[in-house]
Amino acid sequence: MFKKGLLPLALAGALVLTGCTDSNATDPNAPKDDKVVVGFSVYDMQYEFFQKMEKGTREAVTAKGWEFKLHDEKSDENEMVTGAQALIDSGVDVLIISPFKPSALGPIIAKAKAKGVPVIVDDIGGGGAPYDAIVISDNSGGGKLAAEYMAKQIAANGKTGKNVASITCEPSAVYAARRNAGFKEAIEKAGFKVVAELSGNSKAEEGYKVMKDILAKNPDVAGVFACNDPMGVAAANAIKDAGKSPVKDIVAVGFNADPEALTAIKADGLAATVAQDPTAMGALTVKLAEQALNKTAITFDNAAEREVYNPVQLISKDNVDTVK
Repeated sequence: MFKKGLLPLALAGALVLTGCTDSNATDPNAPKDDKVVVGFSVYDMQYEFFQKMEKGTREAVTAKGWEFKLHDEKSDENEMVTGAQALIDSGVDVLIISPFKPSALGPIIAKAKAKGVPVIVDDIGGGGAPYDAIVISDNSGGGKLAAEYMAKQIAANGKTGKNVASITCEPSAVYAARRNAGFKEAIEKAGFKVVAELSGNSKAEEGYKVMKDILAKNPDVAGVFACNDPMGVAAANAIKDAGKSPVKDIVAVGFNADPEALTAIKADGLAATVAQDPTAMGALTVKLAEQALNKTAITFDNAAEREVYNPVQLISKDNVDTVK
């Protein structure tokens, strides 16, 4: 088990400012510190998802007695590239990165490889770069969980309709697309038909509009699965605005377990969501980093893409109060 204490973000920021000082760089005769140094370049610390990811990464690093250096990309491609390269130049032993723009990972990983620094990617995407491993949520499995819950809930509601809908994220979100693919496979296996599959581009306002369009063309839909919670909650609101319940009439399920989704579930404004665990994802990257440093073989869930999956969980009104 890792330590439960959470350092204030201000202190984490202090580590960024002070941690990059390398005393050996100014004094070549100084004894080398054998402590492992882990650099973590994070997508954007203003978002709760990445705050939790940073927490899991940092706690796992400090639990091993290693040093932790944080870099915040702040949703900026240039900041991502220059900041991650600065971490490598500061002398980190391993780089963990949650990339704002996966397609820009090339020069970062090239520099890391030149210095013998393993790279573990956490979520978002690998951009086809030669990283050592990438941790992602079990997106396909999460879609299947959503489908299984939806089928059972539709039956519990006494509904006999077999038509459902699926709202996807933006086309470039290749990992997220697995959620809808997993959902479709499982819901069709349960005897349902996906009569509409439209993109809401991960945006709440588009999710609302898409759901309105679905209801206009398919008023008999018994359920809808949305690729993320902003679209899921928005779709549920469209269902409510149509005079129906997103729990009892048209079962609406989202993905992510965002605070707005959890609040909606408690108020019967959304049937369920699928929870990712960014804290555990962060801890898993540290485990993989240790394996890479020790040159221990990593067991992949998808060896072709060097993917390691982190479990997800279905959250409904039955267990929503257990989510932290």
